[in-house]
Amino acid sequence: MLQAFSSPTAEPREEPAEAGVARIRSDQWHLRFLEIDAVHKLNKGRGSVVAVPDTGVSTHPDLHNNVLSGTDVIDGGEGDGRQDRNSHGTAMAGLIAAHGRGPNAGALGVAPEAKILPIFSTPADGEGHPDALAAAIDLAVAKGADVISISSVGGSSPELIRALGNAIAADIVVVAGAGNQPSNLGVGYPASHPGVIAVGGIGRDGDYHPISVTGPEITIVAPAVDLYSTSYGGHYSKGTGTSGAAAIVAGAAALVRAKYPYLPADEVAHRLTATAIDKGPPGRDDQYGYGVIDLVAALTADVPPRGFGSVPADAPDTTGPSTAAADGPPADEGRAATVRGLVTLGVLVAAGGAWALVARHRRRSDDPPPRITR
Repeated sequence: MLQAFSSPTAEPREEPAEAGVARIRSDQWHLRFLEIDAVHKLNKGRGSVVAVPDTGVSTHPDLHNNVLSGTDVIDGGEGDGRQDRNSHGTAMAGLIAAHGRGPNAGALGVAPEAKILPIFSTPADGEGHPDALAAAIDLAVAKGADVISISSVGGSSPELIRALGNAIAADIVVVAGAGNQPSNLGVGYPASHPGVIAVGGIGRDGDYHPISVTGPEITIVAPAVDLYSTSYGGHYSKGTGTSGAAAIVAGAAALVRAKYPYLPADEVAHRLTATAIDKGPPGRDDQYGYGVIDLVAALTADVPPRGFGSVPADAPDTTGPSTAAADGPPADEGRAATVRGLVTLGVLVAAGGAWALVARHRRRSDDPPPRITR
């Protein structure tokens, strides 16, 4: 089965709608951590479409006009994805693309001008099937999604493996939560699939949080604790887990795709990892991957193109982007459009040349403190 992992219980706590509108923005600590005001002066994700295969995405004032007509792949497949069964999908959509209600009211997402493609693929109990996720991924590919945000983990199936491979081949950025503790299996599937951005979690202090699994497939980390977002019925939710961290990284991918519309998906992934703030042991490690996501740097840094310079003998098989690609054609011209369960809660092709590896992993003592603080 597939299982959702927004919190240890997979059930976000509800905030009353009226009270929540006024206070939620101040409760969204992760926005300040990510310097979202500076980010949104650079880009808000306009033109990007993020597919969210989950429990559906309900209508919400803070998501008004940002949720496209999607589809259902279970319950007969007759719906449009815009009914939520347990709040999880709506919470993920809000973390990605909520626009709030004014400068300081309502929930705000990482990419508030991006569009959400909702796909109902996980029932209300949070336990789905890998073949349903596979069908959702196929629909996301067919509908021209730029990013697929997967907040579920569990087993695989031949259909899911095929669908993920097709999405990656179709130049779609695929992001997935790594999974929550307690787990003795490490990074779950589909986050562990090669080419998928596997997202781990950090806490309010910017350090690894024990809710997150660890493992060699971890690509990058993002806030995963006390994440306030939208919920069904116009309410708000609070969740903890790598599911929310994955949604944040999916929003980041939407920003990069909007800012640099001609970058291939693997280079979008590289831009996110090459600009991440290194934590833990120097270089990639099993807790932080390549580091903590830095949205401002991802949108502004001069990242070398793929294959720039020589590659060290011990470097991973990786690739990277060039900011010059921003001068390419518009997004809609430059991109093509063993079975066990998974529960709603990969190995990234990134990092081209030696210069990029050094830039990503260096920690100069004379540098000012990074924007994302401990």
